[in-house]
Parts: sequence; structure tokens; C-alpha cells
Amino acid sequence: MNAAAHPKHGSFKPSGFDWVGDVPAHWDVEKLGSMLTAVSEKNNPHLPLLSITRERGVIERDVEDQDSNHNFIPDDLSGYKVLRKGQFGMNKMKAWQGSYGVSAHTGIVSPAYFIFDFAREVDPHFFNIAIRSKLYVSYFGSASDGVRIGQWDLNQSRMRQIPILLPPLPEQSAIVSFLDRKCAKIDEAVRIKEEQIALLRERRQILIQQAVTHGLNPDAPMKDSGIDWIGQIPAHWEVKPLTAEAKLKSVANRPELELLSVYLDRGVVKFSDVDEKRTNATSLDLSNYQHVLRGDLVLNNQQAWRGSVGVSFHEGIVSPAYIILKLSSRWDADFANLFFRSGPMVSQYLVASKGVGTIQRNLYWPKLKRANVTIPPIEEQRDITRHVQAQCEKIDAGIQTKDGQIATLKEYKTSLINAAVTGKIKVT
Repeated sequence: MNAAAHPKHGSFKPSGFDWVGDVPAHWDVEKLGSMLTAVSEKNNPHLPLLSITRERGVIERDVEDQDSNHNFIPDDLSGYKVLRKGQFGMNKMKAWQGSYGVSAHTGIVSPAYFIFDFAREVDPHFFNIAIRSKLYVSYFGSASDGVRIGQWDLNQSRMRQIPILLPPLPEQSAIVSFLDRKCAKIDEAVRIKEEQIALLRERRQILIQQAVTHGLNPDAPMKDSGIDWIGQIPAHWEVKPLTAEAKLKSVANRPELELLSVYLDRGVVKFSDVDEKRTNATSLDLSNYQHVLRGDLVLNNQQAWRGSVGVSFHEGIVSPAYIILKLSSRWDADFANLFFRSGPMVSQYLVASKGVGTIQRNLYWPKLKRANVTIPPIEEQRDITRHVQAQCEKIDAGIQTKDGQIATLKEYKTSLINAAVTGKIKVT
């Protein structure tokens, strides 16, 4: 799939900008400054709060969702700016990321944002699609100043010089209709593949859960485990309280060792293996960080109930807020990693956690240690691990294929939008 398969315009003219190149001869090339008029309307605190995001442009803000509301909301909103439906709003600190758009709502936004009316007639939907396309977002980056990522401020004089390509109004509307239709089909294809990935991940989780709690032999004699969340287990497996098979440990003062952390999707990882930067991590006093040995079980005290646990395959140090357990010699490390990260076990971390809401929910070891666990013979643990890893490799390969297909679809969508709003393809 590529945008080049679509028809092209007959005659072109130089745009005057290298990054655009030639444009259809009947299109206008305007400066953004001549298109927009800055406005600032305040004293309407009763209007709904809006957010301007990179992913979706202007959206209504969900003030009840504490997880997504990291920015402070003052009691007095009279200083907030009104952003009306059809106006162009911009987060000037994140314009370089694409945090701007034409609003489909009327509400109020931060007083630090820019609000504009259109100074000339334009299809607002076309303008929104064009200005939020990848080519224009990169141009806003070049018009922003700053030293540190996340603290770039839009330079208004350079912003006013950003070119905007404008076809005649009927053609703007045709481009909007064309892209709405095409993008809807692409988005639906992406949605279907994302659902397929979700099903594959669910299948992987069920596979792991079934193997680590019931074994691989469907004909094995079974017995009641006495554990509600497991039920029947092979008759030769043992049931023990966690405290009999894992001991709480706390050893510190090894600041020279590798920093480790626990991720929901990856278990215990080294900071150096994670792409995202850990700001100020190396400047911390690490003398009170806990020493982790290979084979130790690490639990994120505040996120264990979500699955942020894992057996460490590295020696290193972790936050003093984590819980570190030394497992008995009856555990194979790979099997233990599967077992303690499985759905049924994660549900026990939730039961053993105290707190309200999703942030202040801490794991309580005196309660968790009484939870019963099932232990197969160690050779059977290794057989289960080999089987699960082989099956998961196949599932992961399927997920990787779907991810690649989604990336291709999104890349095609981006190139199609860019080609349509810059006149590289002809839309009638």
C-alpha cells in the first residue's frame, strides 16, 4: 500500500519551501500568521474543562479520572481561556509534539494555551487534518525553543511563518471526505488486528495459568488443592503456605550494583535494558536500595496487585519500598517466574493489599505470607516451563506479525494524509 497509487494533479508550481516542494498550481500557499487571529476570552468558569492532546487533539477532560489527571486543577477557573467549537487551540509547550487542533467542543483550557480564530474562510476539518499531519508537526518542532525535552516553548514569530497549503474550498471538502472514508477503513482494520492481538495475549495467559496450576497431563490423578483460586491439582503436587517456601529478606548498602525495576509486562529488568530514560536515577542515594540476587522474587509494593512482580535473573538493587523474597531450593526460577506472575497469583496480591483507589494500595506481607501455593516436583516444573516457553514463542510470533501489520497500516495512513493535504495526490 502506498499513496503513489492514487492519481496526481496535472500542473504544479514551486511552493517556496524545500520540505513541501512543488504544489498543485491552483493551490494557495499561505503563512500561518495570516490564517489565524489570536483571541483570549476568560471568566467562564462554568464551561466544561478541555484538554489538548498529542494523540487526539482537543478533547473533553474527564475530571473524575484521577489516573489521567496529573495536572493540577485550581479552584478558581475564571482565568482559564474559553476555547469555542471551531476555534484552533494549542498547547504551546507541546506544539512540537502535535498537541493542538481545531476544537469540536466549547469549554475552557489552561491560560497558558494559545487560542485562535480563523482570519480567512477555510474548512476547519481540512485545516485540522492538515495541521495535525506528520509534516506540519515536524515544522512546529523547528519553531520551538528549549534546552530539555518536554520544556520546549513555541516561538510565536517563527510559528507565524509556518506555511499552510490551501486548495479551493470545494477541494478541501473533497479531501476531508476522501480521508474520512479511507482512514475509517484503515482504523477498522487496525482495530480488528488489535482485537486479534488481545485474544492471542489472553490465550497466552490462559496457557500459562493452566500449566502452572494444573500441569501438562490431562489424565493425571487429581485432588482438591484447598485453594479456591486454583481448585483441582495433580495428586502428587504439594500445597504449602508461601511463608514456608519464601522468606522475606532486606539487605542494603550495595550502591555500586545495577539498578533493577519491575514491569507489568516484562517482570524484573535492568534500567540499562529499558529504552525510556530514568531521570535523576543515578543521582539518588542508593545505599538504602535492597540487594537482589538471581532467583529472588521481587514485588513492587504498590503495583503487585496489577502484576508488577517477577523472579530476578540479574543481581542488582531495587527500591527500598519493594518486597524481596528468597525462594526455597524447591523452586525452579523460570517456573517460579511464570507461577508468581500468573493471573490467579496476581489476584492474591490484590487480596493481600491495603488501601483505597489505584494509587495508595500497598502489599501487606503478613497477609500475603499466609497464602497457599502449589509446588510440583522440580523436574516437572522444568518440563512445564519448556512447554510453556515453546507455545508462547509461537503466540508471540503471531503477535509480532500482527504488530507489524498494524505498523504498516498506520504508516500508510500517515503517508496518505500527508500526500492528500500537500497535493501529492489528486482528490476529486
